[in-house]
Amino acid sequence: MTGPRWFSQPYPPEGASAAEGIRNQLGRPELDLLTILVRESAQNSWDARLTPSPGPVEYRLDMWTVGPAHAAAWRESLLEGAPAGPEHFPLRETLKRGPVRVLAVSDRGTRGLGGPTRADNAVGPDRDFVSFIRNIGEPRDTALGGGTYGFGKGIFYLLSRPGTILVHSRCRTPQGGHETRLIGCTLWKSHVAAEPQGDRRYTGRHWWGDTSGNVVEPLVGRQAETTARHLGLRPFGPDETGTTIVVVDPNLDELEPAVAADYLAETIAWHLWPKMISTDDKPPAMRFTVTCDGIEHHVPDPRETRPLNMFVAAYETMTGPAGSDLQCFRPKRHLGRLGLVKRIMTPLEPTRASRMLDIEDLVHHVCLMRPAELVVTYRPGPKPPSANQGFAGVFRADEAMDEIYAKAEPPTHDAWHPQSLDRPESTFVHTTFRRIDEALEGLLSLGGVARPGASHVALGAASSMFSGLVGGAWGTGGATAYAKPGSTAVRARTQDPDDERESARGTSGRPTPNEAPGSDRTAGAGAARSGDSVAEQHTFADDRTNVAAATTRRRPRVQYVGEPYYDDRGDDTVLVQEFRLPVPGPQRVRIGLAVTLPGANGREMDPPMGASMPTLVGWEDDAGELHTTESCEIEGGDSLWRALVRPAPDTMTEIDIKVEGVRSQ
Repeated sequence: MTGPRWFSQPYPPEGASAAEGIRNQLGRPELDLLTILVRESAQNSWDARLTPSPGPVEYRLDMWTVGPAHAAAWRESLLEGAPAGPEHFPLRETLKRGPVRVLAVSDRGTRGLGGPTRADNAVGPDRDFVSFIRNIGEPRDTALGGGTYGFGKGIFYLLSRPGTILVHSRCRTPQGGHETRLIGCTLWKSHVAAEPQGDRRYTGRHWWGDTSGNVVEPLVGRQAETTARHLGLRPFGPDETGTTIVVVDPNLDELEPAVAADYLAETIAWHLWPKMISTDDKPPAMRFTVTCDGIEHHVPDPRETRPLNMFVAAYETMTGPAGSDLQCFRPKRHLGRLGLVKRIMTPLEPTRASRMLDIEDLVHHVCLMRPAELVVTYRPGPKPPSANQGFAGVFRADEAMDEIYAKAEPPTHDAWHPQSLDRPESTFVHTTFRRIDEALEGLLSLGGVARPGASHVALGAASSMFSGLVGGAWGTGGATAYAKPGSTAVRARTQDPDDERESARGTSGRPTPNEAPGSDRTAGAGAARSGDSVAEQHTFADDRTNVAAATTRRRPRVQYVGEPYYDDRGDDTVLVQEFRLPVPGPQRVRIGLAVTLPGANGREMDPPMGASMPTLVGWEDDAGELHTTESCEIEGGDSLWRALVRPAPDTMTEIDIKVEGVRSQ
């Protein structure tokens, strides 16, 4: 048994593809290499899943530095028979200069790379090995699969600085057993080499394996398992099938390995979330793991991660009765299903992964996917008129249309280009975009018409200039009144006769003249009715000394802390107004809520038919405990409290916190 060696492919008389041409098949994608790796490799794993599936497909990304126990095996085995000259074969320098870092992409619960190992023998349907290792541009053979022409495998070579990968796979044999295979591949540059018999041209494609025959073959069986163990590769279980592709010296885009691992984990969530969610009581279709130097890096749960949870909600809308069918009428064809959700939401903190998708501080996108339910792209729609509002959508192509949408994709499968199709196929994709835009216009009420059941009161989206909310520093709360675009004047409010406390806010929302900001004002002297919450001033005479003495009980009041802000609480986005009750003693707070519509005069205390009103979620104390009663008894002092309100969509919400004293028993 001879050891593995490198074999470099010379140009045959009939010609062959140069390595540069194969490396350029991906074109110049907008996504970075790590993102493309996640998308393409997961797509390959999904297409190779076992059917019927015994469970979720296991997909792993593992990064590590080859340790001293395995470094010698890497240098000795992977340099045997290697071409001379770093310009023709850079792996030589990579292995000589020091510790080698690798990135392994693994799947289990998949077929593995089975079938014949020679391209001229691969005449049946089982030809995974030659499709991945030997051939370029084969049409897909998986019905409703994610891939099309297999160019995506080039990402493994592009990501490797020396253009080298190791492929470790285990598959079933036609006889019903299992076979382990191991082969190395390099895709670099075509070149001319000086040889004793004269100069010879080489394609730049190299294979590492068993060179005892006229074609380099993979190591198989015990030899493959032993060599893989010496190299430190993860072994297969007794009945496991699947594939591990090891990218040698990956280009991490100047990220530290641990940072790159976090980025890969987040990228998985953004691009593969449909495979991570359970639907119809079925477990997730795939299970994802990311590690770096043996430490696992958390892959975000899309149901618990903003804003992916909005796309999950849109997916569930799409698959449920609230989803809509998109149609093309000329020629008539069912295009697919669409689900949309709109929410009040806090601005996003953009991440490297979301920026790669042009999703910054606001979600206004529709996720496009084919029946394989792998994310194609996030197509932006019109921005909502309010900075505190977002929407997410999911469109899934109909199975009968899958081939058309697949043909509209570039090699990286990250867009639909109708201009690359002939009619009527281009018409179907154009119409898809038009139907989505029409649905978004209805969602955002961009036409400005009244919604059905709204008593002709327009509940169209409030523009960003109408989204301001003023909580003030002192007083009872209020909403910003806009007399003209850009105005920030606060509407003067009439005193609620049932609100027996003093409003400490002027019409400007600032303390009155001669009063320091944040000062504590008291009411003037006056008689109070029994049980009133108005401050009382009592004067008592000391009969023995005939000296008048007065003691004053200060009136309860609300001190607003900062402006209202949006915050996420579970699946809800709520409006939060922080406040204190600076006057000591037991007091009871309740809330007054109203809405203001753009262009409306005054406040709306009662919702029109079909409209919603803001509602109180509860009162949150300093310890984070939520009190869900309509009114809440609070001991006055320095404690910070929060009123949590679920706002009404497309409106300004006015928060008015009212306080009254509680008499001691």
